[in-house]
Amino acid sequence: MTYDGEPAEQKKSKLLEQMRRVGESSGRNRTERLNRQPQSQPRQATRFEDLPEYKRVATQRMAGELLGVANPFYRSHDAAAGATTRIGGREFVNFASYDYLATNTDPHVAKRAKEAIDRFGISASASRLVAGERPDHVELERRLAEVYGVDAAVCFVSGYLTNVAAIGCLMGPQDLVIHDEFIHNSALAGIKLSGAARRLFQHNDVDSLENILKTLSSDFRRVLVIVEGIYSMDGDIADLPALLELKARYGFWLMVDEAHALGILGRTGRGTFEHFGLDPRDVDIWMGTLSKTTSSCGGYIAGTRALADILKAEAGGFVYSVGLSPVLAAAAIAGLDILKSEPERTERLRRNGHLFLDEAKAAGLDTGLSVGHSVVPVIVGDSLRAAQLSNDLLAEGINVLPIIHPAVPEGMARLRFFITCNHTEEQIRRAVRLTAEKLKSLKDRNFGLASLDMEKMMQLLPMAQIPGGS
Repeated sequence: MTYDGEPAEQKKSKLLEQMRRVGESSGRNRTERLNRQPQSQPRQATRFEDLPEYKRVATQRMAGELLGVANPFYRSHDAAAGATTRIGGREFVNFASYDYLATNTDPHVAKRAKEAIDRFGISASASRLVAGERPDHVELERRLAEVYGVDAAVCFVSGYLTNVAAIGCLMGPQDLVIHDEFIHNSALAGIKLSGAARRLFQHNDVDSLENILKTLSSDFRRVLVIVEGIYSMDGDIADLPALLELKARYGFWLMVDEAHALGILGRTGRGTFEHFGLDPRDVDIWMGTLSKTTSSCGGYIAGTRALADILKAEAGGFVYSVGLSPVLAAAAIAGLDILKSEPERTERLRRNGHLFLDEAKAAGLDTGLSVGHSVVPVIVGDSLRAAQLSNDLLAEGINVLPIIHPAVPEGMARLRFFITCNHTEEQIRRAVRLTAEKLKSLKDRNFGLASLDMEKMMQLLPMAQIPGGS
């Protein structure tokens, strides 16, 4: 085949030769510049073992070993996890999974997922722009928009990526993002990617937010405020009515992360806006994940059609990332079916959450800011004490994981209990009772960081950085 009378191969050879000549010229110029400069010593790459990040990990590991605390993380489950699970062949009451409405093991979800596998296989193969999309992609986005009463939605392959991609796409160096001080790390990553200026306001404090808006909002092109419907570490609820009142006066975009609120808040589980009886269209950006209530994987943004069009055309996490697996889209749709058709699951979850909170308070446990919905923390304080408490409860047949420094400040370590609609009253009461008993025992023994021999630990620390060192 020829183009403009010239054979294609010949044209290709000429183009490659031209590219090489440009590269060689650039290389010669670079070499000449380097030769005029004094020669420095060859750069040595830093060993990962010498990084401060690794030293922090090694210090935590060593502190646990000195006190005989087994690593409570990465426990391997033998079966599907919900209100109960199986680990190492043993049955446990499980408070460490986000299966709020018990959709993970629901036959309708499994059937819908298997049908999608039979029809579409496993993977979407590439981005939806490149490889095309499947009917379930379109259906899932339509259903999510319906839940929020808005025009459109966009799905991403992970909840973390959803925040990173959306914030990174919509905001830039001329803009300002203001967020609650307890916002999820994924939002912080999105802000960093965007290059926008960042300010934080005191947790759930609209007066603190307004003070920032008064002094800074006029200096920026766009202003975005980010909150969570239910805060994932603390279990309290954003003051959405007050936020919308501020929005009407200061003209910012409001983004609400519903990861732990969809299926939980509101009479039918539609989330924070239903909980407060507000118009969902007053919120500019609804964000959420598919891995909690719908027991799938991925994330979504819901809002206006223009917002969806921008993200589908410009957000790197959508344009350059593989599309959501068809089987995961199908499973999420089935989860939304259950949310819509069985609101009694949301009501059972609400009762269980309030029961857990009431029992924990009665037992003298510190539940922090939780209002007793999907997330109830038990604040322990000391990170090693929290890890050991988790292990002590595991020995009693209860699986719940600690949240420790640096995920929370040292001194605020906790066990984080996720409540589901399928937990029984007996399971909840027993879990609270044993938590109180085991925590009291650890406190009585002064078990934790305060009991460590820091001199011995500092002597051992260099050994932990040597490959093979214990």
